[in-house]
Amino acid sequence: MSPDAFQAVLQTFSFMVGACLGSFFNVVIHRLPAKESLVHPGSRCPNCRHTIAFYDNIPVLSYLLLRGKCRHCRSPISFRYPLVETLTGAMALLLYNRYGLHVQFLIEFSFVAILILIAFIDLDTYTIPNVLSLPGIVAGLGLSFFSLRVTWIDSLLGILIGGGCLYLLAYCYQRLRHQEGLGGGDIKLLGMIGAFVGLPGVVFTLLLASLVGSATGLFLMAHSQKGLSTMVPFGPFLAFGAVCYLFWGEDFFRWYMNEFAGS
Repeated sequence: MSPDAFQAVLQTFSFMVGACLGSFFNVVIHRLPAKESLVHPGSRCPNCRHTIAFYDNIPVLSYLLLRGKCRHCRSPISFRYPLVETLTGAMALLLYNRYGLHVQFLIEFSFVAILILIAFIDLDTYTIPNVLSLPGIVAGLGLSFFSLRVTWIDSLLGILIGGGCLYLLAYCYQRLRHQEGLGGGDIKLLGMIGAFVGLPGVVFTLLLASLVGSATGLFLMAHSQKGLSTMVPFGPFLAFGAVCYLFWGEDFFRWYMNEFAGS
């Protein structure tokens, strides 16, 4: 087998493994907030409760073959399922292309996997489980000792300043508006992001998440009867900002320093 063919096999394998993990992530996203077992019972249709056979549980492919409907009751299957599978597979492929079979691939894929879980759970429930964010902080700090991009000091600063920054914003908002604007879950999530990407990553993530989140929030408020009371979870935007930093953040800071700081 030629080197190019072998590389293509590894790329395909990385996507498939990521998609299979994404299939399990769908179970976690559905069951963890409900405090249900992640193991028993097996996968089943949420409408008719019929157990899903293994051949109907192949990531992405089964959704396409079944045309997005349960084989037994023909009720629609949420598009979220193939989306999470495809997204997780794509992240695995992109990170493999960047790092190959290096420990940095495992570090950053673990980080992205937690972000995917948190983002979709927050979209569904407006909550971020401590069981994901708090161990994520510990994992990020521990893995910084093996990271190519973040030292343990960078990680620690990211945790303290990332979490502290959002805590200060949440406190000020509550004092001004007399209502909660940011939940404790967002604060812990940014602390976890800081553990994996350090202080520059926190700055980039918070700025991008605020810009995209504000624009999205204004759009939803304008098209919702609730107006300013429209709830918009911030976790998915923080996750989006953190993933963007992994791929483009350092290039952005280099560009910024060359264009503005060096002038």
